Amino acid sequence: MASFPVSPPKEHELQERMARLGVREGDLEESFVRSSGPGGQHVNKTATCVVLVHRPTGLTVRCQQARSQALNRFYARRILLDKIERQQRGKESEEQQRVEKIRRQKRRRSRRAKAKMLEEKHHQADKKAGRAPIRVGKAGE
Repeated sequence: MASFPVSPPKEHELQERMARLGVREGDLEESFVRSSGPGGQHVNKTATCVVLVHRPTGLTVRCQQARSQALNRFYARRILLDKIERQQRGKESEEQQRVEKIRRQKRRRSRRAKAKMLEEKHHQADKKAGRAPIRVGKAGE
């Protein structure tokens, strides 16, 4: 892995996080383009904006936070790892929500909840029973 202009603990933390999420440096496709926005002539003449693509997931990150290309490379990797982590956690979260929903459905109701539900059902039944059926009459009657 390339060296970044950040403190060694930050660089080590990035490497650990990449290993934990299963992201290899070889999976990343890195390109450099010109930045846009404020920064004046320096930004317009140098390719400091980093575009990082993670091939296995297809996620793309574009970073131009700093004027330094090396620092943008570091930031782009952190942003990409955030996206990958969110994506992985989202799948786990969906599974947890599905399991919890089934658990709630199977859970036995408390006496009070059951009584309240039955009371509501009786109330609906009384409303329906009170409705008069539609009668079709003959024209001459």
